[in-house]
Amino acid sequence: MPIDLEKVRSETPGVRNRIHLNNAGAALMPHPVLEAMVGYLNREAEIGGYEAAGEAASELDGVYDGVARLLGCGRDEIALTENATVAWQLAFYALTFRPGDRILTARAEYAANYVAFLQIAERTGASIEVIPSDDGGVLDPACLEQMLDERVKLIAITWVPTNGGLRNPAAAVGAIARRHGITYLLDACQAVGQMPTRVEELGCDILTGTGRKFLRGPRGTGFLYIRRELLLTLEPPMIDHFAAPWVAPDRYELRRDARRFETWENNYAARLGLGRALDYALELGLHEIENRCGNLSERLRNGLRNVEGVAVHDLGPKPASIVTFSARDYTAADFKALASRYGFNVSASAPSSTLLDAAARGLPAVVRASPHYYNTEYEIDSFIRFVRDSRRK
Repeated sequence: MPIDLEKVRSETPGVRNRIHLNNAGAALMPHPVLEAMVGYLNREAEIGGYEAAGEAASELDGVYDGVARLLGCGRDEIALTENATVAWQLAFYALTFRPGDRILTARAEYAANYVAFLQIAERTGASIEVIPSDDGGVLDPACLEQMLDERVKLIAITWVPTNGGLRNPAAAVGAIARRHGITYLLDACQAVGQMPTRVEELGCDILTGTGRKFLRGPRGTGFLYIRRELLLTLEPPMIDHFAAPWVAPDRYELRRDARRFETWENNYAARLGLGRALDYALELGLHEIENRCGNLSERLRNGLRNVEGVAVHDLGPKPASIVTFSARDYTAADFKALASRYGFNVSASAPSSTLLDAAARGLPAVVRASPHYYNTEYEIDSFIRFVRDSRRK
C-alpha cells in the first residue's frame, strides 16, 4: 500500500516547524516514538528506574525481535548499543589481525571506520587496501575478487556513504566474501530505515546500524548483528558481568548470544523509542519507504542540476536519498546557515568525513540534503526555489 502521507505527517510534530532535509543526520521522530520515551521517563520518575525497567521488561525485550524482523535474522544475533559507531567498534576490535593480514575497504569509507583500520594496522602490521571503483564511483566487485588471496582477513565497507548518494553493491560483495570464506563487515548506518536490509540477501557476517537516521528513532541508539557461527568465536574487546557472568572466583563465561557485546546499564527510554521506530518502519514497509525516498531525492537532484552555479556531486546509477551539492560563492557551512534562517534543515559534510573519495574527486565541503518519505513534493520544490533564489542574490 502507498504510504499515507497525511497520516505520517500528522504524527510528525516537527514538520510544522521546519522543512527537514537532514534525515541522514537525524530524522524527525514520530509521535509513537516520543510517547514511548516520555511515558517511560515519567514512569521512572514516579516509581524508580529499576522498577520502571522491570515493569516494561517484556516491551524492552521485544526490541531485539524488532531488529531481528528488520534484518531477517535471529534475536540471539542482535546486540543493542549506544550508537552505530560503538556497534562497529565492538565487532571490529573483537577480530584478530597479524602482520601481513589484509583489510579491504571502499574508497568512500567513513572516517570513523578508516581511522580504526589505521590504528589496527599500526598495532598489528596488517595492511589496508582500497577496492577500486568503476567509472561511476561504485565499488567494483570484479576488482574485489581479483584482489583476494589467503591473506585477506576482512572486507569492511560502508553500504551507503555519508555523502554522495552512492549505494555500494553490498550483496555482490557479500556473495564474493562467502564464496571465499572471508569475514564481511557492513556499515549500514545510512541504509537501515531507508531501504530493505536483509542480512541473508546481503551475505554479511556483521552489520551495524543506528536508530536516529532513516529509522526515525532517538539519538543514542544503535545495534549490532553478528552471524551466529562467527559470534561464538569472538570475544568482545571489553566485558562486564552482564556480557560474561562471573561463575567462579577464577572464571567467567561469555554469553552465548550477541549480548556478550552489551553491558549492564542502558538507556531504557531510548531503547523503547528505538523499538517503536522499528515497528513504525516495518508497518509502513521498507520497499514503500525506499520507493518514496527514491522519488523525492531524484526530484531534488534533478532540480538542483538545473540551477546555475550549483554542482551536484552524487555517484552511481541509482543514488540513495542523500543529495550532495556545492553552490558557487558559498561555503557549505555558510549555505547551511543561510538555509536554516529560511526554515530548511540541511547539513554540511567536510572532505575529512570521506577523505579518500573527496581527494580522488577534488571535492570541497558539500551541502547534504536528505529527504525522507514524510517530506512532500512541495517541500522539495520549495528548497529548489530557495537554492535558485540564493544564487540570484
